[in-house]
Amino acid sequence: MDSHMHIYNTLTRRKEPFTPLEAGKVSMYVCGMTVYDYCHLGHARVMVAFDVITRYLRERGYDVNYVRNITDIDDKILKRADENGESITALTERMIDAMHEDEQRLFVLPPSHEPRATGHIDDIVAMIETLIEKGFAYTADNGDVYYRVRKFADYGKLNNRQLDDMRAGSRVDVDIHKEDPLDFVLWKAAKPGEAHWPSPWGNGRPGWHIECSAMSTCCLGDTFDIHGGGPDLTFPHHENEIAQSEAATGKTYVNTWMHAGAVRVNQEKMSKSLGNFFTIRDVLAEHDPEVVRFLLVASHYRSPINYSVDSLTEARKSLTRLYTALEGLELGEEEGETSGDASTYRQRFTQVMDDDFNTPEALAVMFELAREVNRAKQEQPIEAAKLAGELKQLGSVLGLLQQVPQTFLKGTQQQGMPLSESEIEAKIAQRIEAKVNKDFAQADAIRDELAALGIILKDSREGTSWVLEAP
Repeated sequence: MDSHMHIYNTLTRRKEPFTPLEAGKVSMYVCGMTVYDYCHLGHARVMVAFDVITRYLRERGYDVNYVRNITDIDDKILKRADENGESITALTERMIDAMHEDEQRLFVLPPSHEPRATGHIDDIVAMIETLIEKGFAYTADNGDVYYRVRKFADYGKLNNRQLDDMRAGSRVDVDIHKEDPLDFVLWKAAKPGEAHWPSPWGNGRPGWHIECSAMSTCCLGDTFDIHGGGPDLTFPHHENEIAQSEAATGKTYVNTWMHAGAVRVNQEKMSKSLGNFFTIRDVLAEHDPEVVRFLLVASHYRSPINYSVDSLTEARKSLTRLYTALEGLELGEEEGETSGDASTYRQRFTQVMDDDFNTPEALAVMFELAREVNRAKQEQPIEAAKLAGELKQLGSVLGLLQQVPQTFLKGTQQQGMPLSESEIEAKIAQRIEAKVNKDFAQADAIRDELAALGIILKDSREGTSWVLEAP
């Protein structure tokens, strides 16, 4: 089972055979969200990528302990809570609830454990104490505790950087309290009125990097199999995690480092300054969640994804093809059986997924299988049902094709309706808002746009409903 799987390791910059520390078990930690705002498309990418990885490892028979943390104390959270005039707890609880809603809508399974930084302060303090004892950290005169970067000989190995290059080539924080500009904070002394916890160095709170080192070690041990995260975390966050953890324990921290690709919007980097920044709920208000998930799965997890209207349209067409193959077949009793042809597709699916979770190739196998289902529908209905059952099972490994086909297909090209129900409801909400703002031209434009697609709005005292005009 182990020797067939290969995973690209960011640390070694090559694909390597995957052999877990303990046979049949996988320990995996992925950096989660800092809960000061709603999750955005970049978060969705990481959520879905590691959800697929977890689903597939479990499909291959591994017992996966998937830990994804929540950062519920940091500077951004303090700032946002203060701006909103609410407590830190009120803000973080609200955002954690929203994050869970977003996940569920994207068919993302919950992780095995979801530790919160505020629940591990004692572990964080203990790790910092160890680092001070070993000479890797020091207390500054302002009450902060810093990590001595130059003391850790391997610093820069994840990103293949040399210390002096980092200093010369980047804007390093110049802080009069640091011994060296490259040193980073482990514990921040509390300013008056700030949230804080007691420590041997005075009241304060942990730095971001030490939180993940402590939580991952507590949940998975000194060394574990896989550490994952977004593309922007390799430096400095993951580099700092390695330095902290390996200095504290004297052991290899992680065997395989995995990083998901970035999300671009219309070929540009997503950023608030460019006005192309989308939260998951923004996107799901306009588009079918499974179509969005398909778009995220259709690219290899390490590749950048381009989010655009055109790419979503293609994702909808592709998903429609798969659901069309499943439509009209009874997948009940036959679903558990596998014919010879179906098992051939499963073998090919497994082969490409074993190669660093190659989801584009896995989907290509599923499209071939869908064509086979369509061919068998007329003359071999029993065989078609078996093949379709296999298609649905392979889809479940990617978190796709779990709806009733007719439910998904209502509102797609079968009925000539290019919008999903959620997209129509979003248009209706926009029209209501336009009417409230007395922008009747905009309200009429939305009504006309929907009418052109064969979607007729009906206003009444109860609100606005819609019907599909008969072709």
